[in-house]
Amino acid sequence: MTVASNWIALDWGTSRLRAWKMSPEGHVLDRASSDRGMSSLSPEQFEPALLELIESWLHPDHKVRVLACGMIGAKQGWTEVPYIQTPCHPCADWKLALVKDKRIELRIASGLKQLEPADVMRGEETQVAGLLLAEPEFQGLVCLPGTHSKWVQVASGQIQSFQTFMTGELFGLLSEKSILRHTLSDDELDHDSFLKSVQQALESPDSLVSQLFSLRAKVLLDVGAARTGRSRLSGWLIGQELALAQKQWDCSNITLIGSGHLADAYQLAFQVIDVRAKQMNAEELTLAGLQSLLG
Repeated sequence: MTVASNWIALDWGTSRLRAWKMSPEGHVLDRASSDRGMSSLSPEQFEPALLELIESWLHPDHKVRVLACGMIGAKQGWTEVPYIQTPCHPCADWKLALVKDKRIELRIASGLKQLEPADVMRGEETQVAGLLLAEPEFQGLVCLPGTHSKWVQVASGQIQSFQTFMTGELFGLLSEKSILRHTLSDDELDHDSFLKSVQQALESPDSLVSQLFSLRAKVLLDVGAARTGRSRLSGWLIGQELALAQKQWDCSNITLIGSGHLADAYQLAFQVIDVRAKQMNAEELTLAGLQSLLG
């Protein structure tokens, strides 16, 4: 069986699986996705879930390389891939996974670990690798917004340190599971309210817990406050994240990896500290980073 020149990229997260059929030059030929994330699968279900998604891309006489990142390499994933300790290159190693289907060779990228303060990442390191391929001399901070936002310090072609903020998950819990769920409307982001809350969080990051209930109180005392509750909550949480990042790093040079409403909110928050972050596409950087595993 010959090895195909085309290859397949996978970003297998906790809740989603995304796949791309790639040309040898790194161009996207096709794409597919499903909700068969790591958290919904038992170990024996990973290979069938993948084949269900990419079957039409496989050929009986060719073996195709599948390069994967994300939670597929976690303890509860397809196979556990050891963490690499920082400082290190973001795509420093990979592990060949056991696959029954002879048409596939599966390589899973290693995640990264940091001992002090303790932290780990799986998936985001591939995007940072793509950034360094595009800008080999990059020195600065990388912000990757998400359910668990990552801030990554890059220097000398390596990830030097990083920190995870559970900002997105906290927003979800507070807006959907706490008493604040009765307070927040579904209106679009109110820029003025958001920026004011970011500023408050930067000036008094220790006041977040008390500010949260004041959001509820304002709605009870002023009906109009409900229209901006979601924007205020988002501003307080992102503002506190930014305040903590400023304590740890020089935030004058930030590259933002992401798109959509969440990335727009972070760009807006950066205005409060007079920073205009360079924004890069997460998908493009993920694919570039995974392609580096072909060598």
